[in-house]
Amino acid sequence: MASFNKFKNMLMLAFDWILYGAGVAGHCRVTVTQPRFQQADSSVNSVSLTCNFSASGCSSSPPEVLWFRFLTNTHQDLCTPGCTDHHKYKVHSLENNILLEIKDLTVDDSGVYTCGIAFSDSDSPLSKQTGDGTVLTVTGKQHSNEKLISMIITSSLLFLYSSAVLTSFVVYKKKMFLPTKNVALNQNILNNLQNINSGRKVFQAIAQELQKQRFAHHCQLPDDLEDDTVYQNR
Repeated sequence: MASFNKFKNMLMLAFDWILYGAGVAGHCRVTVTQPRFQQADSSVNSVSLTCNFSASGCSSSPPEVLWFRFLTNTHQDLCTPGCTDHHKYKVHSLENNILLEIKDLTVDDSGVYTCGIAFSDSDSPLSKQTGDGTVLTVTGKQHSNEKLISMIITSSLLFLYSSAVLTSFVVYKKKMFLPTKNVALNQNILNNLQNINSGRKVFQAIAQELQKQRFAHHCQLPDDLEDDTVYQNR
């Protein structure tokens, strides 16, 4: 905390140096308030920090808005007033409410964010004030996500392995039983062919016997059909 107060005092000196300029004397007084703590999850991708201010005896011109980030032993100028990284940081102003939007949020964005309001056309010491800072804590589920991904990969590999083993077992079983089934089928076909051939042979034998009997019947000449009137040369 002592380190933070030291850097805050240095920031105020730099603040006064940057914004000091010729101006009319006045009694401009600025008060800046910020929420003390704010927590965000990195999965939401972005977060907005709020800064409210009130001004009395100041000009009607809009003030300059500055944002700083304090780390352990240093500080970063985020928007003074232009933002150093327009893709990462963006300032939104709505009357006396100032928002600092932080995009692509990660756990590394944790820190103390301090808002500064300055009416540069006034030389009053109270026309340039900063808030007490908002302690932003960004939580992430990196380890949980990595563990979940590992579990998914392991489950997928086990599923593929089980499928391969099952497929190999089914193919092996088919190879074992397929010849036996083929032999039985071939034996049935052979038996049927033999039965058909046997039936054909029996049928042929019966047909031949009938033909012999029919031929013998037609070729035999009975005695009563002999004609006594036929002259025979004895």
